[in-house]
Amino acid sequence: MSELKEMEINGQQFGSVVEAILFAADRPLSAHDIAMVITSTELSPPIEEEDVAAVINELNAELEEQGRAFTIQVIGGGYSFATQPKYHSWLEYFQHQNAKRKLSPSAVETLAIVAYRQPITKPEVDHIRGVDSGYILRQLLEKDLIEVAGRYEGPGRALLYRTTPVFLQHFGINTIDELPKPREIEEILKDDDMAEHRQLMLELKSELRPPAMETGEAPDLHESPGPDGHDNDDSDHKE
Repeated sequence: MSELKEMEINGQQFGSVVEAILFAADRPLSAHDIAMVITSTELSPPIEEEDVAAVINELNAELEEQGRAFTIQVIGGGYSFATQPKYHSWLEYFQHQNAKRKLSPSAVETLAIVAYRQPITKPEVDHIRGVDSGYILRQLLEKDLIEVAGRYEGPGRALLYRTTPVFLQHFGINTIDELPKPREIEEILKDDDMAEHRQLMLELKSELRPPAMETGEAPDLHESPGPDGHDNDDSDHKE
């Protein structure tokens, strides 16, 4: 091992500097982000993204050797500290206490539809759910779990929605490609280590109309947004 982590950056070990940056960050950071932070200080030597990736590998090897409860994972397109999956059963209490991250069944259902069919319009979400979803979509926007991805190139110019990096971080995945395929969900649900909130998302598969999702075909829509292209404010706010 090259022990790159012991290289000095302004009198401090490279590995310790990276640890400090990741510890203080409120979001996952890419290797580019970390390199930029380090080289922004005076007298810092040139740091490449490859150097950051290599030192993180060394840090993870050290954490594994020491039997530490956490590691540095790639989540949401960047590096972030995360606890080892084997400790999740003891940490569920804190997940349940985090009210902001708690989602109602209606919100989880809507979020799953957006995740699997993105980019998707509100009329399409309404069609799949069978109920107006305006209020729920606004909730997910406020929680930064989804975002507006432009407008549909067709009549009405409806808004398109997609998931955000916060969504990836929330569900502990790095890319949308890591979402389970509908045909894989039954097997995944047998895993006792799955976090409760992720299980809830998967258990709603029966309401997502798998045939349409498997083929990727858009449903036939018999409605469209208002003439101004904006979503209606009528919603399932009683859910």
